[in-house]
Amino acid sequence: MSHADVVIVGSGVMGAATAYWLTRLQPGLTVTLVESDTRYDKASSSLSASSIRQQFTCPVNIRLSQYGIAFLREAEQHLSLPDHPVALGLQEPGYLFLAQPEQEAALQTAHQIQKQAGADVALLGPEALRQRFPWLNVDDVALGSLGLSGEGWFDGPALHQAFLKKALAQGVQRLHDRVVGLDHSATQINAVRLASGGTLPCGQLVNAAGPWAGAVAAMAGVQLPVEATRRTVFVLSCPEPLAHCPLLIDPTGWWLRPEGRFFISGAEPLHTQADLPLEPDWSEWNDNQWASLAHRIPALAALRVERAWAGYYEMNTFDHNAVIGPHPELGNLNFINGFSGHGMQHAAGAGLALAEWMLLGQAQTIDVQELGFERLVHNRPLRELAVIG
Repeated sequence: MSHADVVIVGSGVMGAATAYWLTRLQPGLTVTLVESDTRYDKASSSLSASSIRQQFTCPVNIRLSQYGIAFLREAEQHLSLPDHPVALGLQEPGYLFLAQPEQEAALQTAHQIQKQAGADVALLGPEALRQRFPWLNVDDVALGSLGLSGEGWFDGPALHQAFLKKALAQGVQRLHDRVVGLDHSATQINAVRLASGGTLPCGQLVNAAGPWAGAVAAMAGVQLPVEATRRTVFVLSCPEPLAHCPLLIDPTGWWLRPEGRFFISGAEPLHTQADLPLEPDWSEWNDNQWASLAHRIPALAALRVERAWAGYYEMNTFDHNAVIGPHPELGNLNFINGFSGHGMQHAAGAGLALAEWMLLGQAQTIDVQELGFERLVHNRPLRELAVIG
């Protein structure tokens, strides 16, 4: 097969966004996406809850979200094609983190980090929460942190398809195949080996394999601590409307947000092994979960579970943060992996950062240096404390 300047393993939202930015920044660059699941049935891009927040504890994640929300607001301008208009249904009701007394100090610390980074967030006491959200029980809550702007949710699969279609329109090729090996020396990747029997030489390789990124890295003898960890999302109906409902994160760990005329909700998983079957874990919906939801939102005592689905977090078990940029020894092996549940919201900024790093020698628009692979080599975790679910 002919040589490609860049081969990207995986054409989910990270691979598609990287391909889009590479060919936007350098038209004429030959970029090939290699994808085995072209229906994206198992892709996290298709199964994400697709929300965006600035309430992180690592400033680099806040920067990626700030770029991400600006991009989403202008996505039609960036990604529309004559035969493919972009409609992402972006809504910005905010995130609301609730803290009980023992969690109050941590929430205040996070708030200081977020304000210093320019996030539009506010701390609200119980009475202010009652006035703003009268349907919410805050009798056991000491404090809430509400995103006033720049936080909400959107149509993630539509964003993925928009990135992909725009990249293809810019000349990117998508190959329906599976990478089964990498030809490499001690200092560079030379080619990818394909399940079909072919070999595709490349100038640079991007690992955008999502939950399966660890296996791709291992083909080059590189240990990447990324695992497929299952998360179940339950679709709920409630007979009463919850006016101005944000994405709510309960002190006990579950989250809930509106989705059309329904609500969707999830919690920390009961079973945490890697690579579990991509099927909903109905054991997570039990009497305790129901009681916790009804305690926080009394109207949900009459809820009904409509259905459920499961998707994978591409969990970075090292520090729950993304790995972006080149390998320090295999210099043409690039990573955009391990987003640990916040990949969809960071795809636009992460794809741009990696494309700039590959083409210009460093990320220029967004400083993501601290997300580089070197921290894994030197055992310097960058811990994100605000991980949901």
